[in-house]
Amino acid sequence: MKKKAVLGALVVVALTQAGCATQVKSLPFAAAGGESRGEVPVFFGRQDHPAVQSQLGEVAYSVRIARKVSSPDDACHEALAEAVRKLRDAARARHANAVIDVSTRFHSTETSSSTDFTCGVSPSAAALAVRGQLVVLEAH
Repeated sequence: MKKKAVLGALVVVALTQAGCATQVKSLPFAAAGGESRGEVPVFFGRQDHPAVQSQLGEVAYSVRIARKVSSPDDACHEALAEAVRKLRDAARARHANAVIDVSTRFHSTETSSSTDFTCGVSPSAAALAVRGQLVVLEAH
């Protein structure tokens, strides 16, 4: 009887832990990474941009948002939007007019892509880290 109870407890623990795993995802960009009129442009990976007039340094931020009832992909896009907001705020604070060479990361999985980003998502949260270069670009 005791062996059955221990085995049952182990099964419950294993099933509980399996459902809590964080999934690392690579997703295509949506509007979150885009440039809106009047916004500081954010260039992911090696996207083309005007010539750099001056470099103002690197910035990096980690973002973790609680998942509401959204899908895992939607939660990742929300986390990306928050990370892009932080990059733009840093650019404005340091008088940069763009952020270039932006990469995304979740733990050891890093993406420096102009089409996709990396995010970690669990049943309770979505998270990622961004890193980019604050710059002043030449006007067109």
